[in-house]
Amino acid sequence: MKIGLAVGDVRGPATLDAITGQVRVAADAGFGTAWASQALGWDALTTIAVAGAAADIAVGTAVVPIPQRHPLVLAGQALTVQAAVAGRLTLGVGAGVAAMVSGMFGLPTDRPVQRMRDYLTVLGPLLRGESVDHRGETLTAMGAVNVPGVPAPSVIVAAMGPRMLRLAGELADGTVTWMTGPKALGEHVVPVITKAAADAGRPAPRVVAGLLVCVTGTADDVRARIAEQFALAGQVPEYRAMLDREGVAGPQDVAVVGTETEVAQALSRLRDAGVTEFMAAPYGDADEQDRTIDLLADLAH
Repeated sequence: MKIGLAVGDVRGPATLDAITGQVRVAADAGFGTAWASQALGWDALTTIAVAGAAADIAVGTAVVPIPQRHPLVLAGQALTVQAAVAGRLTLGVGAGVAAMVSGMFGLPTDRPVQRMRDYLTVLGPLLRGESVDHRGETLTAMGAVNVPGVPAPSVIVAAMGPRMLRLAGELADGTVTWMTGPKALGEHVVPVITKAAADAGRPAPRVVAGLLVCVTGTADDVRARIAEQFALAGQVPEYRAMLDREGVAGPQDVAVVGTETEVAQALSRLRDAGVTEFMAAPYGDADEQDRTIDLLADLAH
């Protein structure tokens, strides 16, 4: 199991220089990938184009929500970033949290799997430099993106429900999860997407699992902080479904928190569940994050 490091907003407010520094730390420490999420601050793709160009490490988005970006637009953005980082991009996309997509942007959230199917059907050819003429149930796209000499990035999909997982196995290179523990991964996510990829004649899928991580001697205190800070996230239906599959109360219960030995054991459980890449999001103050990164770097080797 490869280990990557989350950078940017998920670790707390940071300047662009600070995020670039986080990416350099990840590269120097030997992590596999530096992952940026799309929240309400820095644009994930632009951020990793700048920060990723300054360090020799694979970079990825986990994830860019698709409702706000037409595939012709996203394909052009992604290929531009791919050129900037010398072919080291993984493009993670997702349907977005429904409450935000509808409440903040006024965009439809019905039929998310069909919308993602239409989107991926168009996005793949566009990333390969092909023309599209698509008039689907939820999407119209006609034209091509001309970015010469840039290979298509790997595409993974934020998928947790069975239908989205089957779609990711069929049309993408894998999935990326958030707040999903080893039980739900091993019993649900991995088998569903793996079967779908095999049925579609595709290679074994990438399974990127993202979780908060904190190496600490005061686990109860850290979990209490996580419970308070991520209380709303634990109520989001998309995440709540995975927490229920895990049989836990909230995000604090799937976070990887404990001593060096306990954290290493938790990562072993993720590996045994079939996770191919762990996206570690260091949690806590600067000292806690530094201690966490030190351990993760050792485990990454």
